[in-house]
Amino acid sequence: MALSMETQLQSIFEDVVKTEMIEEAFAGMFMDTREDERTKLISCLGAFRQYWGTLPQDSHEQCVQWIVRFTHSQHSPKRISFLYDCLAMAVETSLLPPRMVCVALISSDSLEWERTQLWVLTFNLIRKIIGGVDYKGVRDLLKAVLDKIQTIPITVSSAIVQQLLAARQVVEYILDRNACLLPAYFAITEIRKLYPEGQLSHWILGSLIANFVDSFRPTARINSICGRCSLLPVVNNSGVICNSWKLDPTTLRFPLKGMLPFDKDLFEPQTGLLRYVLEQPYSREMVCNMLGLNKQHKQRCPALEDQLVDLVVYAMERSETEEPFDAYVGGTSQLLWQHLSSQLIFFVLFQFASFPHMVLSLHQKLAGRGLIKGRDHLMWVLLQFISGSIQKNALADFLPVMKLFDLLYPEKECIPVPDISKPQSTHSFAMTCIWIHLNRKAQSGKSKLQIPIPHSLKLHHEFLQQSLRSNTLGMSDYKIALLCNAYSTNAECFPLPMGVLVETIYGNNSKEIELPGIKCMASGSVTPLPMNLLDSLTVHAKMSLIHSIATKVIKLANAKSSNALAPALVETYSRLLVYMEIESLGIKGFISQLLPNVFKAHAWGILHTLLEMFSYRMHHVQPHYRVQLLSHLHSLAAVPLTNQNQLHLCVESTALRLITALGSSEVQPQFTRFLNDPKTVLSAESEELNRALILTLARATHVTDFFTGSDSIHGTWCKDILQTIMNFTPHNWASHTLSCFPAPLQAFFKQNNVPHEPRFNLKKNVEEEYRKWKSMANENDIITHFSMQGSPPLFLCLLWKMLLETDHINQMGFRVLDRIGARALVAHVRTFADFLVYEFSTSAGGQQLNKCIEILNDMVWKFNIVTLDRLILCLAMRSHDGNEAQVCYFIIQLLLLKPNDFRNRVSEFVKENSPEHWLQSDWHNKHMTYHKKFPEKLYFEGLADEVNPPMQLEPEYMPIYFGNVCLRFLPVFDIVIHRFLELLPVSKSLETLLDHLGGLYKFHDRPVTYLYNTLHYYELHLRDRSNLKRKLVHAIMSALKDNRAPGWCLSETYMKFGMNPREDNVWVPDDTYYCKLIGRLVDTMAGKSPGPFPNCDWRFNEFPNPAAHALHVTCVELMALAVPGNDVGNALLNVALKSQPLVPRENITAWMNAIGLVITALPEPYWIVLHDRILSVISSPALTSETAWAGYPFALLDFTSCHQSYSEMNCSYVLALAHAVWHHSSIGQLSLIPKFLSEALKPIVQTEFQLLYVYHLVGPFLQRFQQERTRCMLEIGVAFYEMLQAVDQHCHHLSYMDPICDFLYHIKYMYTGDSVKEQVEKIIMTLRPAMKLRLRFITHSSKIETSSSASASASAPTSSAAPLPHTSSMPSSSAASSPSSTQHAHTHAPM
Repeated sequence: MALSMETQLQSIFEDVVKTEMIEEAFAGMFMDTREDERTKLISCLGAFRQYWGTLPQDSHEQCVQWIVRFTHSQHSPKRISFLYDCLAMAVETSLLPPRMVCVALISSDSLEWERTQLWVLTFNLIRKIIGGVDYKGVRDLLKAVLDKIQTIPITVSSAIVQQLLAARQVVEYILDRNACLLPAYFAITEIRKLYPEGQLSHWILGSLIANFVDSFRPTARINSICGRCSLLPVVNNSGVICNSWKLDPTTLRFPLKGMLPFDKDLFEPQTGLLRYVLEQPYSREMVCNMLGLNKQHKQRCPALEDQLVDLVVYAMERSETEEPFDAYVGGTSQLLWQHLSSQLIFFVLFQFASFPHMVLSLHQKLAGRGLIKGRDHLMWVLLQFISGSIQKNALADFLPVMKLFDLLYPEKECIPVPDISKPQSTHSFAMTCIWIHLNRKAQSGKSKLQIPIPHSLKLHHEFLQQSLRSNTLGMSDYKIALLCNAYSTNAECFPLPMGVLVETIYGNNSKEIELPGIKCMASGSVTPLPMNLLDSLTVHAKMSLIHSIATKVIKLANAKSSNALAPALVETYSRLLVYMEIESLGIKGFISQLLPNVFKAHAWGILHTLLEMFSYRMHHVQPHYRVQLLSHLHSLAAVPLTNQNQLHLCVESTALRLITALGSSEVQPQFTRFLNDPKTVLSAESEELNRALILTLARATHVTDFFTGSDSIHGTWCKDILQTIMNFTPHNWASHTLSCFPAPLQAFFKQNNVPHEPRFNLKKNVEEEYRKWKSMANENDIITHFSMQGSPPLFLCLLWKMLLETDHINQMGFRVLDRIGARALVAHVRTFADFLVYEFSTSAGGQQLNKCIEILNDMVWKFNIVTLDRLILCLAMRSHDGNEAQVCYFIIQLLLLKPNDFRNRVSEFVKENSPEHWLQSDWHNKHMTYHKKFPEKLYFEGLADEVNPPMQLEPEYMPIYFGNVCLRFLPVFDIVIHRFLELLPVSKSLETLLDHLGGLYKFHDRPVTYLYNTLHYYELHLRDRSNLKRKLVHAIMSALKDNRAPGWCLSETYMKFGMNPREDNVWVPDDTYYCKLIGRLVDTMAGKSPGPFPNCDWRFNEFPNPAAHALHVTCVELMALAVPGNDVGNALLNVALKSQPLVPRENITAWMNAIGLVITALPEPYWIVLHDRILSVISSPALTSETAWAGYPFALLDFTSCHQSYSEMNCSYVLALAHAVWHHSSIGQLSLIPKFLSEALKPIVQTEFQLLYVYHLVGPFLQRFQQERTRCMLEIGVAFYEMLQAVDQHCHHLSYMDPICDFLYHIKYMYTGDSVKEQVEKIIMTLRPAMKLRLRFITHSSKIETSSSASASASAPTSSAAPLPHTSSMPSSSAASSPSSTQHAHTHAPM
């Protein structure tokens, strides 16, 4: 077939081009007339047309390629020219498709720049017929033409330049925006692929490409966040989960969407951002999130390696200037070194960084710097990793450390042995320890390599050898730690020092000691290992120690030992669990191995101990471990063997702590992991725990603005969880509590209303049961009837009636109580709580009321029938409304304050104890003293003594190491305060409670977070109750004042003016106050030394790092002000928008960053004021008047360069500040933007400047909407077109059509695709012809009469934007899907 096609084509074309002999002899002297030419053309095309008609479709392309090959094989210029005319005529008469001809011509191998005639004819023909090619074809041709131009050498003869320019004319025509052959967006994509940022185009194209690229700089700017490179996050703040901070792991650049010419700084590696995050304690999860590193996939990340090395160099520089630190105080550089070793171990352990590479890089960066003051700390950091991994890895990996030693230890003489009574001596010995480990490895590996001990370390080495031979190793100095560190890989030497440590805390040989409870004994060691000693052990030694402890605990659990664990062991174990470096053996082992093993062994005493540790001694446990434990607890509660008063109370109390302590930003990510089986994280029977979870859910969704802008929970992750809770424990909420829930949750509970049992029925049932009690004679029948499963849970109500009528309870009462069991008794407490409210509501007052109170207190304190924390939790969680709610809260107040029992316990505990357990060595003694004075009675002992005749009880108590009724009450108190806040009439009672019991907050593990959540969640309720707000803040802060350094939280100004109650004359702060408050956060984030807040050990702090602490305390203080939220919000915006003497110009973006962080962490009234500012800017004369100024709008909107040249205006400040605020916003806060656009901005946008301002305002956030809320992105897309329509109708002349259209194409190809095509098409049809022509590729519509549009646009003024004065020069890193590979199906709009 191919042969016959070629033959036939040959006969057609050879026939036409053949010449007479004489013509060839006198080439160039014969000339055909115009008519002859035409006749020849027509006859040739006639023959060809006939043949073309017979060709099958799939051979068309082959045919055209043959014609081009044939043409290019000719030597006669005349023939070639004739054949090109043939091709042109074939296309003009619609015989050949233009795209096929252009492609065949441009891809011909014979098309070379040296053949100038061919070159000129080819590009002239393409220029002539390209108008008929569809836009995707034009894009491919542009790419091919640019590639072809690249083949022209840098230097060619000037004689042929004119001919070569034919190619340039084609490019010029393709890029001509008025010709509109393709979306300019396609063209820029191809150009930027070929010539990335900083690469020049071919000289033939000269300024053509540069100008075209410059015309896209406005579009790039519209898509850029102002000052993005200066914005920094707060690590562990709710924003960290979002995508704003992602970086490319190889280049550390921002992942930019589209191949646009963004500003140069956006193409730079964002080393500053990564360095800042790496410097923050507890940031490793965020680093992995930013760089997309996955622990399961071992992937080395050299960029991360470099930053870790730079951080070490920075720490070396810091050590050079800082005083030698005292480990007891903890200088800034000590905290930095401590943090560095933790980071290094994590990233090297998971193979994200390579140890030998880092050491060599360090050597290179420290060479010749003379930084040696920090050398011991550096070696200490390296020792941590070497000692733990040298056994598993090759010696060669660790030898580069010796190069570092030669550099940092230039001494010729021996380094003296330091004072080993000081903890920093362990750092001084670090290099010697490293040498011992390397030497040991060299010997054990039969290596020929000998590493002689360096002369300078001789004295250190001899000291260690001598200490090994010593018979007595005391705890008075750090000798034990030194030996552990040096010999942890030596099986002969290591057991000696480690044995001493272990024996110290096991207390095997010391006499037994008492624990709280009856006959509860433990091994005798009570003094835990101090934190300074643990800090002085290498990670490897700590891992051996924690492994030894965990093994011992499991062994004791399996042995069913009657003796409890030594208090020293329990406290030391909990201290070891704060070290993140040993997470796998630490907290991970605790949750996934130790707990299940202890449970399997039915060692309930040890299980109780572990739960106590978790409740009172753990810090910064990652949320997935906490939720895993919660799920363990729910399954544990269902096991019959745990139905035991003390253990059941401990399990419920721990679960309550876990639920209420969940951070607002943790709730959604953690609970979405259980959507397939929500039962595992919910309680099947405890209504109180499920209610607590719902309250946590309500608070979390409120604080993170999860439901902002939506009115239903359908389709969200909460729905299944709430539905499962309602199936397990159906319940209602009081109207005052429900009114605080986010609207979708309110709607859910109104729909799923559970019918109330009338209170009168309860009274009737109690009377009925009481009659039975009095009338039944047989003891066994009585016990069976009242304790039987399924019988009404009214027994506590009956005990109450007995006491009310007879003042005593007989022995049967005790036996029934005992038989009911701990788990079933909770239901009785619940009913009793409702019954109490009924009784108190109907009591006559006076004497009878006093009698009721007395009986109730006796039930708690004298008979020990129910613990105070359990009863109050049940009362606080009931759903009473109106008057009954007030009675319920009245009962709570009476229980807490009327008798002295609880008040005495609280004041004694607060007075005698400190919350800083990690600094104490005598906790156990204080704990025992307290329990002896106020014993815990959990098995109805008081009742057993009072019944007639008294009963001899010997309940088996589980060991109690940390807990007591005060600490158990704290999470309940949190809930009580919230309930009281919801009901206005009980405000005064709340103040009384805070006065008497507020001191307990000294022991709260998250007091600032609790305050922050409370003020945020109840903002609406507290708006007009500034006294109550102040009281709450004051009560909690004064509880903490003895254990915190001055200035740790509230500012001096607030302490002076804001804390004083002044009814008549409320303190309204001035601008200076707000500037100082924001400045405090700016300085903290900049790592200023000394910082605005006192230094502390972040491992035991409520917050993981200084910035998180600064942010939360700032927000608490702002919410506590007696000033309306919108006023505070405006004052915060004014810090950047007004001229403030305290705000340095050169640092303005850091201040805007801080304002963004603070304002987005406050409730809606505080940040919504930004919308008003934007509205006033949009309505300002600068943007509404079309002739007010002749400025170039895109230069005006470039905040950074305007600011540097002192030419910024209010509108560019507002733009930059809005970007800073929205960059830190949660997606819930951002989801109000579509509504703001359509309801507030759309009606007032009429000019081009306004439109461009709105595009620039919202454009950069489309990427977040696409990733997190697609619905909003589509709504914004449509709103943009609607605004354009308004501007199009209002303005006679549009000067910036091209940037506007380029931006709309960017949205289509990067975000919306064809999703909004239907709405958008209708709008485009109404626009002016020039605009319609430019947007015709969005509609793919053949309805548009582009020919008439084209003629109209030809007469319209040109709209291409002037280029910006500067051009960037960095290579592009954009990896976004480009229009060249776009997946949307397009139909060609005819030309």
